[in-house]
Amino acid sequence: MRGHLNALLIPLILITLLLFGALGFGYWAYAGRQDYKDNVDEKIAAANQVEDQRITNTLNKQFAEKEKNPLTTYNGPEAFGSMAIKYPKTWSSYVAVNNQSSSAVDGYFYPGAVPDITNTSNSYALRVQVVSQSPSDLMQRYQGNVQAGTIKVRPYSLPMVPKVIGNYLTGQIQDQKQGQMVVLPVRNQTLLIWTESSAYQNDFNNIILKNFSFLP
Repeated sequence: MRGHLNALLIPLILITLLLFGALGFGYWAYAGRQDYKDNVDEKIAAANQVEDQRITNTLNKQFAEKEKNPLTTYNGPEAFGSMAIKYPKTWSSYVAVNNQSSSAVDGYFYPGAVPDITNTSNSYALRVQVVSQSPSDLMQRYQGNVQAGTIKVRPYSLPMVPKVIGNYLTGQIQDQKQGQMVVLPVRNQTLLIWTESSAYQNDFNNIILKNFSFLP
């Protein structure tokens, strides 16, 4: 008799557990459905707001890219390779030329107004210099960073000046600044082209370097 009761007790327990499980699932499903029913307008409004923001962001990016054209051109001195720098028309530039300085050409480019060039903490969309150091001497400055792995280097030539081979640096090109830099020989000096923020990497590669030219 006891064995018979035990045999009936186990299925009864299983059925009870299943019943409670089914009731719990039913309540969860009902509560979710009721929440959706009660808040459907708010949920639809929230979803529409997210989608509207996504569309707005996309349109703003498209407009910003379109506004960069037509490109503006800065033409450098003949003595330093007659460089032609094409950059977005939404950017401003400040370029100092001093034949007696170690940086014969020193240029700053940035969207809108160029930030204070005396403040070393400012980062610029584009920097261009012609310096008196040779490319090999200048590259020695970054040797420690290359060995430490904070800078990667590869050979590089500008699309519009393919015969002049230099270096393309990526990483910590300056203290507290991550970016990309191109080092090229120009006559008996060195041309430096770099960006000081990853935010301008696409412009640097697709606009600046793609259109940059000079006479070797």
